Amino acid sequence: MRGMVLQHSPGRLVPAEVPAPLPGPGEVRLRVEACAVCRTDLHILDGELPARRLPLIPGHQVVGRIDAVGAGVVGFAIGARAGVPWLAGACGDCRYCGEGRENLCDEARFTGYDRDGGYAELMVADARYTFPLDAADPVAAAPLLCAGLIGYRTLRLAGEAEVIGIYGFGAAAHIIAQVALQRGQRVYAFTRPGDVATQGFARELGVTWAGGSDERPPVPLDAALIFAPAGALVAAALGAVRKGGTVVCGGIHMSDLPPLPYRLLWGERTLRSVANLTRADAREFLQLAATLPLQVQHTTYPLEDAQHALDDLRAGRFRGAGVLDLRP
Repeated sequence: MRGMVLQHSPGRLVPAEVPAPLPGPGEVRLRVEACAVCRTDLHILDGELPARRLPLIPGHQVVGRIDAVGAGVVGFAIGARAGVPWLAGACGDCRYCGEGRENLCDEARFTGYDRDGGYAELMVADARYTFPLDAADPVAAAPLLCAGLIGYRTLRLAGEAEVIGIYGFGAAAHIIAQVALQRGQRVYAFTRPGDVATQGFARELGVTWAGGSDERPPVPLDAALIFAPAGALVAAALGAVRKGGTVVCGGIHMSDLPPLPYRLLWGERTLRSVANLTRADAREFLQLAATLPLQVQHTTYPLEDAQHALDDLRAGRFRGAGVLDLRP
């Protein structure tokens, strides 16, 4: 099969013909229709997330059709559409798994990091961490498997906020801003300073205000969600939320935080992070997303242009999400 492979870390993807994987017991194989690109993929390529296996096929926002099932798998029919997210497995026995926080499991495994992902024509996944999808458009559905899921967990951890600031208006932000707006929350969007195009995009989606991350919002925020991987934004967000407000860092990786004056945290402000996702997150959000008129903005690329798509993501050359389209 065709795949895009990372041979070295740091490194770049190269096209390759690789053996087609076969599903083992408890696994399903998908013929990939679409796989969205993610900032986490860049962290893996850049070595900011240390390589745990090489060579590696990245990609963890995968939509495809089941084309083979391993022994013991029930609930997945050949030809059915399914989605595979970042969380690929957990031990099931530790304290975290027992508490329903499998996202914190020390033995957790991840799609496109610990096992090959969706930058290929075929991929194998644990059936327990694979989700049936009724989506009519696999390209529009693919970003929901990480940008949507991580965004949703980040939004939930912000609590019952009425006024929300979102720092970094990319794939996750443009999806979760729509969810927040449809829940009646007010959204303030922060982009790279001077990024007028992305600020305009945010306004098109209905946000109350859009400006640069170096600006203060016109009103205090109840909560701030940070999706850009820049640690310096933590100070800006803490300075923008009211006393008792919450700042949630939604990325898998972020640059180091600079020294913070205590006055920014004082006033019973809360600073917390999101680590991965749980299967409960996936079931809840995918069910919710099916009921909402979400407009998932995307730019498509053929499989062989996966590196180009990641380069465009790094440079901010598309709005919304970038998606590899593998349909015939």
